[in-house]
Amino acid sequence: MLATVMFGAGDVRIETVPDARLIEPTDALVVVTRAAICGSDLWPYKTMEYSETGRRMGHEAIGIVEAVGADVRTLKFGNVVVMPFAYSDGTCVFCHEGLHTSCIHGGFFGAGDVDGAQAEAVRVPQADGTLVVLPVGTDDALMPSLLTLSDVMATGHHAAVAAKVGPGRTAAVVGDGAVGLCGVIAARRRGAEQIILLGRHPNRIALAREFGATDVVSERGDEAVERVRELTDGFGVHSVLECVGLEQSMRTALSIARPGGAVGRVGVPQDETMPASRPVFYNNVTVSGGPAPARAYIEELLSDVLEGRIEPGRVFDRVVRLDEVPDGYRAMNEREAIKVLIEF
Repeated sequence: MLATVMFGAGDVRIETVPDARLIEPTDALVVVTRAAICGSDLWPYKTMEYSETGRRMGHEAIGIVEAVGADVRTLKFGNVVVMPFAYSDGTCVFCHEGLHTSCIHGGFFGAGDVDGAQAEAVRVPQADGTLVVLPVGTDDALMPSLLTLSDVMATGHHAAVAAKVGPGRTAAVVGDGAVGLCGVIAARRRGAEQIILLGRHPNRIALAREFGATDVVSERGDEAVERVRELTDGFGVHSVLECVGLEQSMRTALSIARPGGAVGRVGVPQDETMPASRPVFYNNVTVSGGPAPARAYIEELLSDVLEGRIEPGRVFDRVVRLDEVPDGYRAMNEREAIKVLIEF
């Protein structure tokens, strides 16, 4: 079969690899119908050292169940399913607490010995606890929005939960990528009365406004902090959704939180240390977040997608076939595309 393999920074190829197959009795084999390129895929695209074997990429997918292992009970051949970016058994102590990304039998697609989903097919470990059956066909017009439940919409939602967004509160979203834009949707969905987007790309700003952003701050650094304070009577916001992961974005996020506020960080950190810890301490700012337990959120968000209350699939602004994926990486890296959808 064909799959996306990254061999080093800027070196993405479509390679012939061994067919995906069942290994464990708890596995499912899924034929991929749609996948995506994630902003987090761009970190290795920028920095990965050359590897002779390469790395199988992709962790967002919708597909059709082709086969299931002997111990799989909730899935059958032909089911249309969405695959969250982490696999989990759904039964361990952390899964029961809604933290599926910390499942003691879990892991992440495209990491370790579990291959990525930018491929014609993918093996899904712990299939019963991981996959969610969709009540639609593979040609449904909602497919782009349903695909976002595998990662970016769930991650934006997680940022809003961690930042304690709620009715009557003010929120700021740091970052205008797909996750940040979904964070705007999540903040509005949770009732924030003011949503400030920190971003500087006109097409993304326009989409953010349609999603519910009330204000936009395009400055950076100290100027951005000053501008946010101007928009919030000098106090800062109750809730900050940090959706980038760089030192500067985190510093800005911490600096615009009002005393007693909260920062939900979902951008993959690119630094070992967190800046501004002393003012955060003295202002009693809560810092939370991490990889989103997408599996815990899918059913809740699914109903909103099916009923048309949210349209996160609009973050996809380019569609490619599998053989065009290398150019999709380039387009996202060069900011020509917000997020790339892969159709098979």
